[in-house]
Amino acid sequence: MSKPLTDNAPTSPRRRRSSGRATITDVANRANVARITVSRALNDPGTVSPDLRQRIEAAVAELGYVPNRHAGSLASATSSVVPLIVPSLSNAVFLEVIRGAQSLLEAEGYELLLGNTDYDVEREQKLMQTLLGWSPAGAIVSGLRHSQGTIEMLRRWGGPCVEIMEYGTPNIDMNVGLSHEAAGAAMAAHFLARGYQRVGFVGTQLDWDYRAAQRLAGFEAALDEAGVGITFVKRLEQASTVGLGGRALKAVIAEHPHAQATFFANDDLAVGAILEAQRAGIRIPDDMAIAGFNGLNLGNHVSPRLTTIVSPRFRMGRRAADMLLARMRGESVPQRARNIGFRLLAQEST
Repeated sequence: MSKPLTDNAPTSPRRRRSSGRATITDVANRANVARITVSRALNDPGTVSPDLRQRIEAAVAELGYVPNRHAGSLASATSSVVPLIVPSLSNAVFLEVIRGAQSLLEAEGYELLLGNTDYDVEREQKLMQTLLGWSPAGAIVSGLRHSQGTIEMLRRWGGPCVEIMEYGTPNIDMNVGLSHEAAGAAMAAHFLARGYQRVGFVGTQLDWDYRAAQRLAGFEAALDEAGVGITFVKRLEQASTVGLGGRALKAVIAEHPHAQATFFANDDLAVGAILEAQRAGIRIPDDMAIAGFNGLNLGNHVSPRLTTIVSPRFRMGRRAADMLLARMRGESVPQRARNIGFRLLAQEST
């Protein structure tokens, strides 16, 4: 997963300040075993018994211990790598965030180490433990929800860290993102302004994709405040795809024939719904108005063009990188949490 350091990496890496980070001795004492046993359990788990390994892993999680991957004189040094952990490396949404961060960090001689969690907080914790072992200069991680182990690990590490994709509190260190509740409320206001009263929401895997669930919450709250209420919520458990969006539209039309508008959790689903409407002779927006979220260019290549909420993903990545760079230069960042906002793009599908 690591990448080689570039020739233009910083030549005088900053030494990490003392942050009370746990040591292998602390883990050994907590698990009541020898240091060499801890080392074997972490580097070659098959050489220790399952019960002993479980006890050591519990001590590691409790203490937030991070094995250092640097050898010899580099053990206490800060490298020129920056981990960036996202829920998916196949989703264009996160690829734009990566490009934004990369555009600034590489210009300053830093390399990104990418990690993919598949929306799994336990996988995120394991990735973070591995990546922090390379003594990174800083870290960028998606979302504000993490396992307690990840939170403790990052706090003990003590380096600059930016949580991205959503805006809110509490923060581990710094935060740049948007309010997904506000985005949902904005779409509700748009539907109401267009005269739609019977409206609903379609989303996938909302227990994992909790930011989509936040948009649903904001959407519902705004409709309730307007005295309208939501007509339906369709929750799907399959992974989000264009094809699934088409199937979802057919189900919505069959189950809610009087519905007027549907807010899809993302543009992939919404574009699939528009394509299915064309095949089925459903007029958009006359028979059903359709909107999405993210602002992918894909929405401009269907007819009618998709109404969506545009999230400034590239700018978000750059802003996160800019905040990290300031801290890595020893500068203060007065505004630690920044709401980067969004834009509702009203087009022909509503």
